[in-house]
Amino acid sequence: MSNLNLFGDNAVGAIEVDPEIDYQVRGLCVKPYPLHPKGCPNVGKCDRCPPKAPLFHEAFDLTRPVYAVVNEFDLAAHVGRMKAANPAWSERQLYCVLYWQGTARKQLKAKIEAALVSFPGYEETWCPEGMGVNVTDTLAAIGIELEWPPKRVVRQVALLGIRRDL
Repeated sequence: MSNLNLFGDNAVGAIEVDPEIDYQVRGLCVKPYPLHPKGCPNVGKCDRCPPKAPLFHEAFDLTRPVYAVVNEFDLAAHVGRMKAANPAWSERQLYCVLYWQGTARKQLKAKIEAALVSFPGYEETWCPEGMGVNVTDTLAAIGIELEWPPKRVVRQVALLGIRRDL
């Protein structure tokens, strides 16, 4: 499966952004969703998730450029393949993250690694929302729309920045 070409001729695969800081967005992590009445099961269990995750401005130097690395996963094509292979599946099964998220994360990881070559000294965060960045608004400011919930294209986002001296 090929990714959609979000960045056109931008070989680096990263675009400068002005992170929209809204620490209330961390509350999305505890918002209930199907089969998860307490929200994301990673909350409180890993360092990139609240409450352990530092706030973005505490971890990254906002006086330096911040870049977004965006992976576009063609969810519609994936659902089409799953529907053909499993005609009795429900809509929820067809869109279930268990069947596509691993592939999409692998693609994002490869894009992050490639982008970091062009940005010496930069580090990534795979979970900017957990650090209080409103990713939807951050990307909207540069003309990139996120679908909520995704039906056609899933856009996974990592941010690259220079760590603050703590």
